[in-house]
Amino acid sequence: MSRKTGGILWAWGMTLLLAASGCGKKDGDVTVLKLAHGLNTEHPVHKAMVFMAEKVAEKSQGTMRVDIYPSEQLGNEKECLEKLQMGALAMTKTSSSPLEAFVDEMKVLGLPYIFRDSEHYWKVLKGPVGKELLAAGEAANNLKGLCFYDAGARSFYTVRKPIYTPEDLKGLKIRVQQSPVAMDMVKAMGASPTPISWGELYTSLQQGVVDGAENNPPSLYTSKHYEICKYYTLDEHTMPPDVLLISPRWWNRLTDAEKQILQEAVDESVEYQRKLWAEFEAESLEAVRQAGVQVIVPEDKTPFHEAVQPMLEAQPENIKALVRRIQEVQ
Repeated sequence: MSRKTGGILWAWGMTLLLAASGCGKKDGDVTVLKLAHGLNTEHPVHKAMVFMAEKVAEKSQGTMRVDIYPSEQLGNEKECLEKLQMGALAMTKTSSSPLEAFVDEMKVLGLPYIFRDSEHYWKVLKGPVGKELLAAGEAANNLKGLCFYDAGARSFYTVRKPIYTPEDLKGLKIRVQQSPVAMDMVKAMGASPTPISWGELYTSLQQGVVDGAENNPPSLYTSKHYEICKYYTLDEHTMPPDVLLISPRWWNRLTDAEKQILQEAVDESVEYQRKLWAEFEAESLEAVRQAGVQVIVPEDKTPFHEAVQPMLEAQPENIKALVRRIQEVQ
């Protein structure tokens, strides 16, 4: 056997081994799903997935199990998505923003100011548009969406300078997710977008690699970024949800009964997470205030809306069509 042939066979073997480790049967007749994500164990989304895992075990009478690996134990969001595509991981949770690189239609959820309020947000996500977006990555990208979790509204937080209008963002380096839409939005506001992984952001803020970031109150609090960033402006520019995904290779191996059990448990976890999120969002905002963060509520968000208007108008027609459908939801 040539060295080249041996290398190819080794690579195939590793792929199959990874796939087997991500999904399959073990512990007798128990179906085990590995779920990896980047959040810490105090985050409401992690707690919702723990709730989902408990429901799976309960509904299956112990014949199914979801093992959860938080805090980037098995890789960051992009790496987990890639493992899902290979079948090396059964499930993952990601923000819809990094998912844009894999599922083009997800870009619409990262656009600024497309949701009127939380009620509109959930009507869209639970309606036809939301269902289409969850299914959009299955055939071509090996990514099947199971549900959306609430990730609130994202706002700017900075180290040395408060933000009252987009003018205040000019010249600042702002951390963004690996998302072209997020980068375009920050550019439209006048700042320099800097993609950095979530796990590296605390140190990057501390060392001055970036001047700030943008995220929701629970993430600002649980990440301890409030220890460095003392200004938080609630401009609430975007509301990209979190998405729970499963590898279609794994999903197709489940029996109809197992699929039903998993989907029911997932759906129940969404309602549980929404309640947790509302409570923790309020608690987080109060906690960062108590820690000395100046929370700024802009009197008028019109300048923020106007700054991103050219970006919205420049979207491709398929995304504009989705925006129109979202705006028509009453």
